[in-house]
Order: sequence, then structure tokens, then C-alpha cells
Amino acid sequence: MSPLLPGLGFLLLLLGWRGAAAAAGTELCSSSPVDESAVCASVQSASQEQFLEVARGQGSPCSLTFGQLACAQETWLQDLQDDFLISLYSCLASQPPTAVDPEYSILFFSKYDAGKLLASLTVFSQRFSQVPLSLEWSLVFMNGLWERLLRVPGIETPPVLFQWLHEGLGPFLVEPRVFGCLRAKDVSCEEFQQVVAALDGIYSQLPVEEQRNLYSGIKHFLIQDESSQKCFSEAIPGLNSTAWFRNFLASFLEHATVEDLQLFGDEPTLQKFARDPVNMEMVGKLTLLRETALYYTLLLTSAPAFPLSSLPDGFICYLSPGAVRNLSREEVLGVAQRLGKSCPWTKGTPGGRVPSSLASHELQVASSLLGGLEDFSPAVLAALGQAALGLSVSSIQNNIPGEQLGAALPALGRLRGWSPEQSRAIINKLLRSGYQLLDGQSLAELGTLVGGLNSSTLRSLSPDVVLEAIQLPGFARHIEPLPSALKRTLVEKVSSRVGHPSELVKVIPSALASYIPKSLLVFGEEEPNLQDLNDKPWSRDQAAMFFGDVVKAEPDISRLSQSVLQGFTCSAASAVGAERFQELAKAMRKKKVRLGQDQLSCLLKMVTLDGIPEDLDTYPKELLLFLSPSDYAATGSCRQFFTSVGEADVDVLPREAPRRQQLLREALECLRVPGTQINEENAGVLGRLVCDLPGDYIRSSGGRLLQDLGQCGSFLPEQGVAIRDVLSSGNTTFGPPAAWSAFTLRQLSGLIPVLDHSILQQVPKKALTTWLRNFSWDSHLSREELAAVVAELQPRRHKRADADCPPDLEITDEVLDDDLMPTYYIPAELLRACLRNASLENHFSQIFTYPFSIPQLAVLKEYLYERYPNGFPENLLSNLGPILSDISPEEISTWKMSSADMLAAFLKTEPSDAQASAAIKRYVELGNALNATALDAIGRRYLCLLNSTELQAIHPSSLRLASLDPSACSQETKNLLYQKAKEAFSDQHHLPAYYELILPYLGGAPAADLKALSKDDVNMNISTFVTLRKESLMSLTPREVQGLLGMNLPELAQWQRRAPVWDWIQVQKQSELDQLHIGLTGGTQEGYINIVTPKFPAMSSAPLGVVATAFHLLPALLLSVLTVSILS
Repeated sequence: MSPLLPGLGFLLLLLGWRGAAAAAGTELCSSSPVDESAVCASVQSASQEQFLEVARGQGSPCSLTFGQLACAQETWLQDLQDDFLISLYSCLASQPPTAVDPEYSILFFSKYDAGKLLASLTVFSQRFSQVPLSLEWSLVFMNGLWERLLRVPGIETPPVLFQWLHEGLGPFLVEPRVFGCLRAKDVSCEEFQQVVAALDGIYSQLPVEEQRNLYSGIKHFLIQDESSQKCFSEAIPGLNSTAWFRNFLASFLEHATVEDLQLFGDEPTLQKFARDPVNMEMVGKLTLLRETALYYTLLLTSAPAFPLSSLPDGFICYLSPGAVRNLSREEVLGVAQRLGKSCPWTKGTPGGRVPSSLASHELQVASSLLGGLEDFSPAVLAALGQAALGLSVSSIQNNIPGEQLGAALPALGRLRGWSPEQSRAIINKLLRSGYQLLDGQSLAELGTLVGGLNSSTLRSLSPDVVLEAIQLPGFARHIEPLPSALKRTLVEKVSSRVGHPSELVKVIPSALASYIPKSLLVFGEEEPNLQDLNDKPWSRDQAAMFFGDVVKAEPDISRLSQSVLQGFTCSAASAVGAERFQELAKAMRKKKVRLGQDQLSCLLKMVTLDGIPEDLDTYPKELLLFLSPSDYAATGSCRQFFTSVGEADVDVLPREAPRRQQLLREALECLRVPGTQINEENAGVLGRLVCDLPGDYIRSSGGRLLQDLGQCGSFLPEQGVAIRDVLSSGNTTFGPPAAWSAFTLRQLSGLIPVLDHSILQQVPKKALTTWLRNFSWDSHLSREELAAVVAELQPRRHKRADADCPPDLEITDEVLDDDLMPTYYIPAELLRACLRNASLENHFSQIFTYPFSIPQLAVLKEYLYERYPNGFPENLLSNLGPILSDISPEEISTWKMSSADMLAAFLKTEPSDAQASAAIKRYVELGNALNATALDAIGRRYLCLLNSTELQAIHPSSLRLASLDPSACSQETKNLLYQKAKEAFSDQHHLPAYYELILPYLGGAPAADLKALSKDDVNMNISTFVTLRKESLMSLTPREVQGLLGMNLPELAQWQRRAPVWDWIQVQKQSELDQLHIGLTGGTQEGYINIVTPKFPAMSSAPLGVVATAFHLLPALLLSVLTVSILS
């Protein structure tokens, strides 16, 4: 800005000569000048010795009154320590202020050296950054600080002003009423305008919450006297400028809600402000709240016959759907082209709620814009650009000939954001009109619309067609958003034509790489091309297939990509070579490779073969999760150790893991935390370990931990209770729930999942609504978590809705495109009334991502059952998640589960085990095969639900193309699947990658196969070893166990008193166990035998004769064994 504060010096003079003008709530504020002799006449003076005792810490700060401090000599105050303000506040806050304290404040702060005062305020701000101050004492302190601030040298420059507001006055400015002191000091609107201009000069440097606090203070100043003028009057020169937003809010307008704007003036006045050129230029550069931007644009366009062509591009994205109805063809095309060029048509999808990349509001406007358009010629469809995404499914099906869609295909296929329903409708229309997929070019021309193809159509294509298409750059870019089933089908087609892994890796686009079955990534004798591998985003399991091959072939580990490095396994350790272990670990740190618990455990063993490295800070921080502070001593202190641990991904360890709990105990001991109170500094060191603090620590620490806890994502029940207790108390900077605003909820977004009805019911409904409309769309909350907030808007007493739907709530395409739809139909009976004449079929992929409350979901379920009495259509199955809990397994058993794609779509919604079992059974009953698509959909979660008949029906070739893990299943299931997996991968048995392929199935391996593996240097993880088939494990010799575990052998000692390791130890010769050199004890001594007690049937379950016979034979059995032993 231009000279920022030419007026603050002038304002200072004014403050110095005016008397107080007390406003409501500002009786604790006063103005200069203060008559020191009169104010101090009744104050008992204190000696300099008393001041020195307090300054040196030899006397209590509370031994001096505020009056004595204010009336002391100026030089005495300079001896006070920087933390004295903290002590002073603590002494004063225990009692209410007196009428003279505001004047004491002016005197006290006026005598402070500016530099010393800033240093003291900085220390004060650090102490109270998360602790709420007393309103009364905030007003008293700020009464003096306002005037001292205006006397600071250089305060008119942005750096100095920023330093004071950001570092010194933050805790005071949380309370907007401190700005009321300016009114009490009789600051005029013209003078306040200069204050706003000064604050605007540092706006961009301030954190968002400080911007918000200052805005609240500015708003309080403008509206506190409840006058209707709000610093605007057409009759008063100087106050009649319609550039009011620029003059009195400036950039802080970004934090204004619609309700705020309506406090600043009536609608005619706001329309004048909105249309002022100066305001329009400023607003065009700001990022207003979503609802505020819509309202501002409505103010602009509400004038009769307002020409949309004159609307600046910055506002075109916030047009109301009603503003674009009844336009001519030329106007429609003009607005459509501007919408496409100016608007952010894509947005993130936090919480996974939005299946389309299209922003909700733009879609509504586009839908309304095209609602009255009758000309859908190829030229018009091409000219619409992104606005073509507003085409309704019914228009596509009924109003646009397939030939015209075909002619416009080059343009339509470039658009991103088609809904599944739209792309299906266009593709079906094209195919029915004669469009043929004869070669790769014709498939690639579909572009972003290829998602409209069903899997059966894609499977019917020649592999050569698919192979040609995916090698065309344009098509490769468009397949990223495709459904998983289509991506998997494309990979199947390509892999059936391409026989070698190196060629497959080369031709497959990045968007499909993660769908290549890992069995197809075994290179064997082929040499992998590092550049091709580096260019693709692999999963950890895929990269494990070729990691060993790549490390052998590439001498420079630093050349490996993050994606390739994550494939490191213990079984590939021999390929790395001991001399390269540390180089590998350091490369992983630089590339920020995310490793699992078993990988990290193995990597740590490798890098510490010759002792703990002194440069641990150059290794992945997650390695520290398996070390102790003493191991870090050569690198740094225990505080530095836990700072690094706090920055690591502690979720590598399960929350209940003993090691993770031990880390927290050691951290608290290192930090010497007194009792259960954690301060901000220690919370910063703990980092992610804060998320593991027990409830009593959260309660004792008050609001200081809330910001850190908001990053945790999930909480244990006792932690949730503690967080609710802290928030309910109101003793935080957020205040009591009844005083929360939409901005408070935005600050607390990470903790909203913890808030229950007891808290949410206290939050003003207006705050909940404003938060939903402005902030919820970019939060990371799930649909269910947002629905809990919507539920709080439901009236406590349900009134019966009218039989008819109100005209303004009819469910149109525009409404169905609005992710805030649930907030318009409260109570749920209103939704029922409005659904009677509505069709949801073409919007399933959207509406079931919206945060409907439970009563609203019940209404939607009723609608669906009325609409589809004979079973749900396929395009609904993948969207049933929100109403799954109301669907019984018996209902599912009647569905037409006719394809693997349908099964996959349903299982993707994560049904319960009973529901999933019913769906799988129905799928098989209808004669469908458990092919790779079906098995991938069943996955680890539902695999154990398969019965023996279903398991037997799985063809081994299907396991080659699926990724399963039966480790949590019954032994019978493990045994069956192991045999099938062994057959599936038999042709790769001689390759090192075979172990990674068979690994998930080893729980069913017979002893002979494990003995064979023990010769292959596989470095089996102990977690895999202890889940092996019991009888197979018991048959292994110590030497064979050593061969299986390799470098992981020492971990066996940690299991020696736990099953099944203890059972195994007891049947081994101690002399052979000693040869392992890991301290195992409990084996049989030479000359002794261990008798394992036979497991007889329980007395209640076996006939008495059988038990008697067993006992009768036991002496003879023992005698025989003894005789043989003596003779030998």
C-alpha cells in the first residue's frame, strides 16, 4: 500500500486530547491524558528496594499493587524481567478490575521502554497462546496498550506493526471487544478507516486465525453502537463513499459471512457497496467465503435487466442458477465459455465424499444454464466447453441424437468431470447409433468418456485394440479417473498380449501400473529397465517382486525412485550386500520412502550390524521407533531423540503395540513432565506421540493440546471423553460451545468427530449451518461425520410435514447437484414429500455422498424400495454405503448378482460380514465364477467367509491375477488356498520372487515345503513364522528354522515362552538349540526325553471305555520307551 499510517500520528494527537466517550461494555476503557498526580494521590508509594526485590525474584510480584506499579518511576520499571507481565496478570486476574485500573494501565505501559515491552509481551503471548484471558483484564491491559502502541517508533511501517500485533498482542486480540476501547477513546469513523488501512498493509503476513481475530475486532467497532449508519451516511461528507468495503473492511472482507454483511447495511445499501468499482476491483482479488461470494454476486446481478456480459470474470463463478435462466443461445454460449475459462471446475475430494471432480456450485449453474437450451448441434456442444458437464442425463437420452454426440466427441472426450451416469448415457447413445470400437484410435477417441463403457463391452474387444489405445498419449491421460473394474480389465487385456514383464512395464500407463498383478512383475532372467520402473507408481507388494533384481543391476542406489525403494524386503537383503545397507537406508530417508513395520525392523538390523551409527539423523526417522534414547546418545540428547520420533510416522506401530506405549513413557520421563500437565513446548517435542496421551493428561493440560490433538485423526474412547470434557468446560480460547461460531468449528474441524450430541446441541444452529455451507466441503470429515452435524439441525419436536412439497423445494437437477441438499430438507418429512415426483436414478453417484442424517437416509431407503421393488439396478450397488445398515442379508439373497463387476461394486461399499456372505453366496448360486475380479473384490476382508465348496471352485490361474491374504482365516482355508497358490506359481518356484508370491499363503504350507524354503535364504519375518501351520512348524529342526529366519533369528528369543515357539522348543535337543547362539532354553537334555502329554478327549465327550483303555495302555507304553532307551 501507499503511505500506510499517515493518520496514526494524527490519531495519536486526537487520543491525547479527547476525553472518554464510554460505550456499552467499554467502561473499563479510558482515554489520555491521565492526570498522574491526581490518580496516584491515593496510592501508597513503594520503594525502589521493593521493586528490585521483585525484579530479582526475591519478592512476590503480588506484593506490589497495580497502582504502585503504575505510579512508580519510569526507570524502576526497566529492571523488571521479561516474564513479569505473566506474574502481574496472574496476580490481578484473581480479582475484578476497579474503575481506576484502566488509568493505571495507561500510566504503567506508557513508562515501559518500547523494546522491553515488546519482549515482555512476546513472552506473555507464548505463555497464553492457548489459554483464554479474562475479558475484563484484557480490556484493562489493551486500554493502555492501544495508546502505547501508537507511540512506538516506526509503528507506521508494516514490519514494526506486524511484529507488535503478531508477536506481542495476539492473546488480547482474540477478544473482539478490545476494539471497543477505540470507540471509548472517541475514535471517529474517518480515523478508524486509517487504522483498517494500516492493518490491511500486514494482512497477507498474518496467520489466518490472527486475520480472523482482527476482523472480529473491526466488526465489533463498526456495529457496537447498534446504529444504522455503520460509518456510512449519504448526507455526511467523508462518510458517503460507497467504497465502504474497501475503506472499512479491506482484505478482512475474506472473513465476513452473509450475516455479517447484513449487519453493515440494508440490502439497497449493500447493493450500492457491491457495485462500487473500487470494491469490485478489490473483491475480485480476494477469496471470499463460499456463501458470501454467492451473496455478493447476487447483489451485483439483482438489478433489473443486468447484462451478464458486464459481470467481471471473478464473479462469473458465483452466479446463482436463477441468474442464467431464460438466456438466448448466444448468451448461453457466452456465459458457458466464461464459466469454463474462469472457474475452478475441479476440487479436492477430502474424506472421499465426492466421486466427481466437479465443484458442486459450478455444476448447478451449468445445469441451469443448459436447462432451456434447445440447440445441441455438434458446434454448440463443442462451444459449451466445461459447461457441457451441466447436460442432464435425460437431455442426453432424449434430446441429442447419437450422430451429433459422435460429431462432437473430440470436444466432449476432453472434458474432465463427467458423472458415471452421464458417461454411460453418452456411450450407450453412441454405440446404439453405430459407433464402432474397431481399433485403438476409435477407443482412444472416447477420451474421458471411456468410463461409460461396461466391463463386458471392454472384455469383448481385441487385446490389440486396447494395446494400441493405451499407447496413445491422449488416452493414457484420460484413464486416471476410471473405475477400478475397468482399469483391471484394461490390464488383463494388455497382459494377455504382452508376454514379458519388461515390455509390460514399458507399455502400461502410470494410471494402470498399480493394477498389474504382482505375479506378472517377476523378471526372472530378464534384466529390468530401471527408467521404466522408476517412472511408474507401484504398490509395496508389487515393488517387492523386482526390488532384488533392480538392486543387483543398479550400482547407484540413489537412482532408485521412492516407488521402487518401498519394495525392500528382508528376503532381498542378500541382494543389497552388507556394505550397501547404510547407503540404502540414507537413500530411503532422502526419497521419503514409507516402509512397514517388518521392513523397518529388518532395515534396522542391517544398518546396525557393526553397531549403532553416529549419524542416525541421516536415516529414516521411523527407525528410531525401534530404538531407545541411549542408542541415540552418540547423535544427540534424549530431547532431540524424541523430537525426531515425534516427527516420524508413529502409526507404523499399532496404537496398542507395547513398543509404542514404551516410547511415550520414555518421552514423558525424558521431558520431566510434572504430573499430567503437558505444556506447549513439550507438546511440540512429542509431536505425533501427543495422540497417545491418556485422558488424564488431556484433561490436566486443558486447551493447550487441542490444536495438536486435532491432527490425530482418531481417538480411544477415554481420549474422546477427555476432549469433550475440556471443550465443554469453556475454559479454552474457543469459549463455551454456546458461543462458538462457524469459524470456531473450522478451527476444531479435526476434533468434530469427537463431538457428541451433548456438545453439538449447545452450538448455535446458525453456526452449524454457516460452517456446513462455507467450510464443510473442504474438510477431511467423512460423510457420516458431516451427517452427525446435519442431524443437529433437525427439530427436536417433529412436526408433520405438509402433504405437498413447497414449490421452492422441488427436487430438480440443480438441487441434486448441490452437496448441501440435506440442509434444505429439514425435517426429514419434508424430503419424503419432495421425493414423490423426483427421479434420483441419474444422480446415484452424487447424492449418496451427501451428508444426509439418519432420518433422511430412512426416507431415501423407502424411496428406493418403492422405486425398485424387484431389486436394485447395478449402478446403485456401489453407492449403497449410507443405507447398508438397513438392508438385511435375506434381501441381498434375492438380488440379481449377475456379474463379478456387480459383486465388486457392492463389496466396495464395505457391507457387514453377513451381508457380504449373502452377496457372495448369491453370486455363486447364479453360476458365476470366482475369477480374479471377484477375488480381488472379496480381498482379505471377506476371504474368510468363503466355505470349502466355494474355495474348491477357485481355479489356480485366478490366484495368479488376484491379491489375497488368508492369514486370518481358518486352518482349513489356509491349507486349501496354499495348495492352489503353490500350483498357480509353480512355474516361478525357482525364482527369488517366488517367496514373495507364496508368502501370504504360507500359513497352510506342509513341513516339506517349509524345509525346502529354509535353503533359499528368505529371511522370514518372525510374525510370519509364528503363524505357520502348527504341525509343520513342529517338524522343523533348529537348523531349518535358522535357514528360514536368517537375520531375523534373534527375534525368536523374544517368543521362547510363548506359543507356538515354546511348544517347538520343548521337543528340540538343547544342544541343537545352543548352536543357534540366541539363548533359547527349555529343550531336552542328552539322555532325557520329553514326554508330550497325549491330548485325550474330555471325560464328558468320550466313552468311558475308551478313556479307561488309554490309561490301561500308558504303563506299557512308557516301559517300552524306557527299554528301547536302555538298549540303545
